Amino acid sequence: MNESRQAPHRSGFASFVGRPNAGKSTLTNALVGTKVAITSDKPQTTRTVVRGIVHRDDAQLILVDTPGLHRPRTLLGERLNDLVKTTLSEVDVVAVCFPANEKIGPGDRFIVNEMAKIKRTKKVAVATKTDLATPEQIGRHLLDIQRLGGETGVDWAEIVPVSAKAGDQVSLLEDLLVGLLPEGPQLYPEGDLTDAPEEILAAELIREAALDGLRDELPHSVAVVVEEMGLREGRPEDKPLLDIHANLYVERDSQKGIMIGPKGARLRKVGTEARKQIEALLGTPVYLDLHVKIAKDWQRDPRQLRKLGF
Repeated sequence: MNESRQAPHRSGFASFVGRPNAGKSTLTNALVGTKVAITSDKPQTTRTVVRGIVHRDDAQLILVDTPGLHRPRTLLGERLNDLVKTTLSEVDVVAVCFPANEKIGPGDRFIVNEMAKIKRTKKVAVATKTDLATPEQIGRHLLDIQRLGGETGVDWAEIVPVSAKAGDQVSLLEDLLVGLLPEGPQLYPEGDLTDAPEEILAAELIREAALDGLRDELPHSVAVVVEEMGLREGRPEDKPLLDIHANLYVERDSQKGIMIGPKGARLRKVGTEARKQIEALLGTPVYLDLHVKIAKDWQRDPRQLRKLGF
């Protein structure tokens, strides 16, 4: 028998789920090797399904980053949960993230119960943030994850401890996910890191910068819409400049004041930070024009939700 026969090429979709702030986006970024999904310590920062693409000679792993599943309190929350459920039934593998530095709680059980309803998809458990836990904690955590699977009828294909921050076991996780994908050709051209349109990526990075350092009352109330984006005309080819005009929407006057800051200082800082991130991602100098607008109670208003892209 010829042993040197090449293994078949695999390709498919994997999705990380978990309660908010379980380390899903950080893991996506660690696997793809560049920043495609925004990371923030505020729950519910991921709203668009950003796909990160891991290219390998033997496989193409497409990561679908979903919003954190949570018990919905607003219409926005319900839309996000629907988005998660439709995504999960369409992917090949779902990896559920459980932060190793926190005990498994009702939120995790809620998610795993939801997972149990999706029969066809293979399920992997990932103990994230192991750099923040002791070996004893990690050991207990892995046993708790196994027990939770048993109690909810979810059969874990693998249970893997990783630290995306420290880079521990990230490549092992990648190999395991690839091994669970179906055989198939490349689905995206080489060099693509995400299929999210650039406007969405820019909006996500602006939103991340806007949330940085904010107090708890604001995060869910911030939406960003890129109104216009294009290369400035009349510039020499070796000196392009990308113009981006974006609106930050908040729900109330008081939030607008917080976002702008004294004499506009906070908004300027957001602009500088977001511009650096967008330039790094797109590789082009950027002129960023930001405005803060009020969309009253948009999270509960279907018309506004549609306008803001939900």
